[in-house]
Amino acid sequence: MQLTEVAPGVFACLQPDRGLGWSNSGLVRAGGGMVIDTHWDLPTTARAMDLFATVLPEPARRLVNTHHNGDHCYGNQLYAEVGTELIGHRLCAEYLGRDAGPGFLQGLGTAAPESLPEFLRPFAEALSAYDFTGVEVTPPTTLVEDSLELDLDGTEVRIVYLGPAHTPGDVIVHLPAHGVVFTGDLLFHQCTPIGWEGTSERWLAALDHIVALGAEVVVPGHGPLATNEGVLAMRDYLAYVFAEARQHYDAGRSALDAARRIELGPYAGWTEPERLAFNVHRAYREFAGEPWDAPVDTMAVFADMDALRRHFSGHAA
Repeated sequence: MQLTEVAPGVFACLQPDRGLGWSNSGLVRAGGGMVIDTHWDLPTTARAMDLFATVLPEPARRLVNTHHNGDHCYGNQLYAEVGTELIGHRLCAEYLGRDAGPGFLQGLGTAAPESLPEFLRPFAEALSAYDFTGVEVTPPTTLVEDSLELDLDGTEVRIVYLGPAHTPGDVIVHLPAHGVVFTGDLLFHQCTPIGWEGTSERWLAALDHIVALGAEVVVPGHGPLATNEGVLAMRDYLAYVFAEARQHYDAGRSALDAARRIELGPYAGWTEPERLAFNVHRAYREFAGEPWDAPVDTMAVFADMDALRRHFSGHAA
């Protein structure tokens, strides 16, 4: 975990992408401090707080959650305990806790591998890096509908709703005068994105919106710092996968068969390429006319993701 000043008084807290959960966060020092996102467990969030304390000794006055996934929200309680205002979209608050909760994740991460289906073992191994003990799901209480503008002692901050894209409640945090935008998981940089709820159309539109801001620094939800070039690369990936999936769907192939047939080309070097399975499954749900908030059979998708991982590595799937 590394704290990088990306503009005067604006910091990105970055982690190298090592798979699920290795998320980024951020801090704006002005106006008593505003944090962007927490992390998947309390120890990781506490490490980020210790880094923030090196540039802002007092607890931040505000915290913004960019969306409801636990790797961006499960540390919220540490801020609530010190009186920080928790800000997020209405749908972020509504959906937080609907996914597999911290108790389930802790049990899976500490389970004996032989007790699990083979396809879940890589996921369980990834979870073993975290300690979900004591996590109390704490949603934001200051709710955004479309946008919220804040004045942090002269620093303009724009919180803008761009969902449902990656998730129902996606917001970005834009500092126009500093040329910085925090995207949450609307951007995965140099790592393969995962599509949960939302629609491909809205996600592409969200990325177009981010590009139009003309920010000099783009802080992604996962991966290293980016510029608009990285945003456009992910937009191209999503558009390409959606178009390829359409052909295979029309040909009557399964989502897994489609994913095996899609040539990743320049995207093959991104981390976790097997996450392609999530994006193909989501495209298939759209082609079938399912609503954007239809429940996702995550176990089925994880099974296909494991099969795809073995396919990419040259092992029989």
